[in-house]
Amino acid sequence: MRVLHFFKTYWPDTFGGIERTIHAIATGTKDMGIETDVLSLSRKPAENSLVFDGHRADKAKLDFEFASTGFSREAFGKFRQLSQKADIVHYHFPWPFMDAVHLIAPPGKPTVVTYHSDIVKQKALLQLYRPLMHRFLSRVDRIVATSPNYLKTSEVLASYRDKTDVIPLGLEDKAGDDGLHGQQPVVKGVGDTFFLFVGVLRYYKGVHVLLEAADKVAADIVIVGDGFLEQELKQKAQALNLRNVHFLGALPDGEKTELLKACTAFVFPSQLRSEAFGLSLVEASMFGKPMISCEIGTGTSYVNLDEVTGLVVPPNDPAALAQAMNRILADKQERQRFGMAARARYEQNFTLAQMAKRYAALYESLIRKDR
Repeated sequence: MRVLHFFKTYWPDTFGGIERTIHAIATGTKDMGIETDVLSLSRKPAENSLVFDGHRADKAKLDFEFASTGFSREAFGKFRQLSQKADIVHYHFPWPFMDAVHLIAPPGKPTVVTYHSDIVKQKALLQLYRPLMHRFLSRVDRIVATSPNYLKTSEVLASYRDKTDVIPLGLEDKAGDDGLHGQQPVVKGVGDTFFLFVGVLRYYKGVHVLLEAADKVAADIVIVGDGFLEQELKQKAQALNLRNVHFLGALPDGEKTELLKACTAFVFPSQLRSEAFGLSLVEASMFGKPMISCEIGTGTSYVNLDEVTGLVVPPNDPAALAQAMNRILADKQERQRFGMAARARYEQNFTLAQMAKRYAALYESLIRKDR
């Protein structure tokens, strides 16, 4: 079986949450006899079209971007070429240009779309895009939501529940990796007790709320990740005179692994529905860490169950966030209980093998139906 994934960006141009999910599906299904191509846009298509971890990353020339949407004339021809070789076409939503490609150059193959997120930020443009979006979603064969929470709360998915499956995101288990060969991460000024945040510094990650809570927390806070808001957040931390907050920027996987092993707990204050799932929470649960997240009606509260694997607080509430962090600090037995439950929940729901098997079964069912 051959599967074509189609999304606006992919490695080596970018490697965010959706790209990591595509990679996980591709590598996880490889041993099941599924070959994978990934078509995305790139400013350097010739240079960045290559084989990556056993699958092919193909690129079409990115012509321009508008409202976080990439456009490409070359993509139509590339899509036709690659979809002819594929048995399944797997889309990753949202990307309005993708909808247009599907409708203008229909692949004639069974199609599935993983619905990663509602469109949250571009509300005005959403009104113009809505007819195209619903035409696209009505034409694909199956839709996949990444959590029952998101399926329940998405107004868009409410119209397509009869053809929507739930397949939670999963990651390869790296809890046993040596990382930096067991060396304790050296972070200047950070004690043995610290909270860890990992993520791209975007508008919906809630790091500004974490900074407003930081002076009420009796522990260090380590922030791993970069992004457009990095300088703004650093300036805010400086203005608040936060001596317990440490920005480390983006780190290699080995160093991030060591921090996940060493941290006291994981804090994830995303405050908007743009945070549809939270793969970083899956990583934290993989390492058996208690978690703190916000109730935003998405998969974050599916990964982190309130009072089971950690604590869930209201969004945009620095006082509630600080209170939860201090509660985690105050009770070692509760931390251990949350951490053990987090690891168990990872093993039961969020492994790479489980996600890969579910997608492989979905692909097989679509091919059988098509035949």
